[in-house]
Amino acid sequence: MKIVTWNVNSLKVRLPQVLEWLADNPDVTALCLQETKMEDVVFPKADIEAAGFHVVFAGQKTYNGVAIIARAALSDVVINIPGFIDHQVRLIAATMQGVRLVCAYIPNGQALDSEKYPYKLSWLAALTAFLKKEMVVYSKLALLGDYNIAPHDMDVHDPKKWEGQVLVSGPERAAFQALLDLGLTDSYRLFDQPEKTFSWWDYRGFGFRKNAGMRIDHILLTKELVPLCSACVIDKEPRRNERPSDHTPVIASLLI
Repeated sequence: MKIVTWNVNSLKVRLPQVLEWLADNPDVTALCLQETKMEDVVFPKADIEAAGFHVVFAGQKTYNGVAIIARAALSDVVINIPGFIDHQVRLIAATMQGVRLVCAYIPNGQALDSEKYPYKLSWLAALTAFLKKEMVVYSKLALLGDYNIAPHDMDVHDPKKWEGQVLVSGPERAAFQALLDLGLTDSYRLFDQPEKTFSWWDYRGFGFRKNAGMRIDHILLTKELVPLCSACVIDKEPRRNERPSDHTPVIASLLI
């Protein structure tokens, strides 16, 4: 089983790329998408199902939106964090072949002095509380998504340049650690990885060409899935597409 996270930054623009990538990667079992940026009434469900996939989704106009595309049936769907009042659509969870997939688009936070920053931290706290309950029910759980957090300086192309900004602040990294403290593990760091390997590059300033990126897209696994994880890689090729997303897929392989 291969499970993937990919912030596509508009599924309307990127749908052909997504379907082509899935066709080129037939061993991918489930793909979690973020920033679909479309209301449910215009979601391309028929196109995805015609390509042979199951799909669950939740979205809104222009911003946010999440979806899970899978080769097997998806059940027990939850949209957004129960009990957390939020008008932004940022989470969808479903079960596939005994694995609980939680697809999350964590808020960016904008800036440390922005009102969006405490919203990000409160959203992360609510996510942590939600996952604590989910992990009681589902021992095999994966949290996939765009976290908008670079956990360590090694995940940042230029840590000095990013000092005092969102994505790397102490409270955000502490919130990431709180997820690990639940008993989750960063699948990417289970393996030796090339230095300066990132999942996001700014469109501006030739970020991708200069490899001026950050690793902010992650797949965290519960203890029961960790010994089943045989690899975790970042596929940079979709970032070379014409009109690419600024993110690229992260892929975890599970021996299931």
